[in-house]
Amino acid sequence: MEGNYIDRDITSVVLEAADYFPVVCITGPRQSGKTTLIRHLFPNYVRYSLENLDVRNYAKNDPVSFLNQTEDGMVLDEVHRVPELLSYIQGIVDDHPHRRFILSGSSNFMLIRSVSQSLAGRVGLFDLLPMSLSETVGLTEAKSLNELLFEGLYPAICAKKNVAHLYYPAYVRTYLDRDVRELINVKDLLQFNTFLRLCAGRIGSLFNASELAAEVGVSPHTIMAWLSVLEASYVVTLLRPYSANTTKRLVKTPKLYFCDTGLACYLLGIESPEQLARDKMRGHLFENLIVMEALKWQFNRGKLASLYFYRDSNKNEIDLLMGESGKMNGIEIKSSMTYHTDFSKQLSQMDTLIDTPIGKRAVVYAGELENKTASVMLLNYKHFDYLLG
Repeated sequence: MEGNYIDRDITSVVLEAADYFPVVCITGPRQSGKTTLIRHLFPNYVRYSLENLDVRNYAKNDPVSFLNQTEDGMVLDEVHRVPELLSYIQGIVDDHPHRRFILSGSSNFMLIRSVSQSLAGRVGLFDLLPMSLSETVGLTEAKSLNELLFEGLYPAICAKKNVAHLYYPAYVRTYLDRDVRELINVKDLLQFNTFLRLCAGRIGSLFNASELAAEVGVSPHTIMAWLSVLEASYVVTLLRPYSANTTKRLVKTPKLYFCDTGLACYLLGIESPEQLARDKMRGHLFENLIVMEALKWQFNRGKLASLYFYRDSNKNEIDLLMGESGKMNGIEIKSSMTYHTDFSKQLSQMDTLIDTPIGKRAVVYAGELENKTASVMLLNYKHFDYLLG
């Protein structure tokens, strides 16, 4: 950590990509640290935010002049606001290979589609999520698990520039409501916010659109459209069920998780770490934390998401399967501080359930006792990355 800047694990792969691609694009939820990261890595590049209405109008009305204000590097924040710029950027980097553009955006739905169409083969794409536990070493050790889950891992919270009970209400009003209005025509924002809160109550559960539709009072089609908006805005992520060449009857429905537990706690109406300690959702929120740690680990190394869960008709379950180097790591997630032998049962039988070659196996829990040498490792959640090293 340098001054107020928190080093991000994604740094090395972004810098490597910048050596080989004329365009680097970083997407992620609002306030995940994209602008701060880019300013730190490319301090000499001219930066323009297309959130600024005057800048946006200039870019739309005279894109050639706008993009040629400098012969050196240019940073364009929230570039999905003016997607037509991407075609002009393609022409510039094709004609002038030395030119460099760093793009960022908080709408995966609009930005990635436009980038893929206009800049195929010319762009390195990355996702930056809120902080990982490894990035907050020195910042979160003093926090209890309940405090960590309640406060979440957005950079402003980790750097103590804001507090959870103020940050998340403002986040929902300032960003989510606005992004929703731009992405879909929500006739009743109250219904959408009800949907948001009901999703938070289903963390770690199979996503049932028909069930949610009945509770919210809209059609299943609308629920699926809203879900796609939450995914595109990096509010939620879906964990897909494992499926390979198998004769077993496997669950085909994804599980729902939030990209940050602090936001989820706010939507659940949890107002303090003490309340969280007694809440029925605590175990689900802990599972959410670990699933997101795995996803951040892959994204921070420039990898595509390769995460699954296992469940079959015989009630065999494994909380998290993580693809790595052609193998599948198996992870059981328990919020208990006390280890029980049945935690390892499904992992011990993993060879009979999974067709993919097996890598490491671990129980990740909230207790202090660890065993890193057993066939099924036992790890405290703070040392989850040991499984991935």
